Amino acid sequence: MTEVDATPTGLDEADLRLGRKVRALRLERNLSLAELAGKAGMSLGALSQIERGLSSLRVKVLWQLAAALEVEPTALIVDSDDDSNDLFCVRSTKRRRLPVQSEGIAKHLLSPPGAALTGMMVKIEPGGGTTSYAHTGHEFGIVTSGEVELVIDQIPYVLREGDSFAFKSTLLHSFRNEGAAAASIVWVNMQKVKPAKDD
Repeated sequence: MTEVDATPTGLDEADLRLGRKVRALRLERNLSLAELAGKAGMSLGALSQIERGLSSLRVKVLWQLAAALEVEPTALIVDSDDDSNDLFCVRSTKRRRLPVQSEGIAKHLLSPPGAALTGMMVKIEPGGGTTSYAHTGHEFGIVTSGEVELVIDQIPYVLREGDSFAFKSTLLHSFRNEGAAAASIVWVNMQKVKPAKDD
């Protein structure tokens, strides 16, 4: 097993930021500490120290971790305030687009990796919408522009800018933009998932 320098660094800012970057990427890939440590050929304890900013990375270990996370080594080196893959924040210019099957809908992820709540910016073009669907969890949203028809448990609601909603995701629901302009919704979803790995 390849280890890192076990000497604590006094919570050096660079080490803390790199550790947060590694943890964010790990959670984004739904890997436990043990799984990533195994893929990178290092001990779980060593990886835990890296994520907590207690140890500095050797160059060799940096390459092994990058390969295990399937990113370029430079992606782990954070030396600016603009953390595009931070554990707690998502920059407006770095939102990931989510795949959707419905026509005329675009979804961008607002929440960082590993967050218990999934926040999305949903844009619905005129005529765009979904069929009815249901799943586990809870929904909350607020219309930030335009007009949307939201159907919850067969009851239609016409929502305009500033209107908000909340309901159990197990109820059949759908939404559609029947207006002439695009509509936007900040949509938050909490699904019942398996326990997070080594949070």
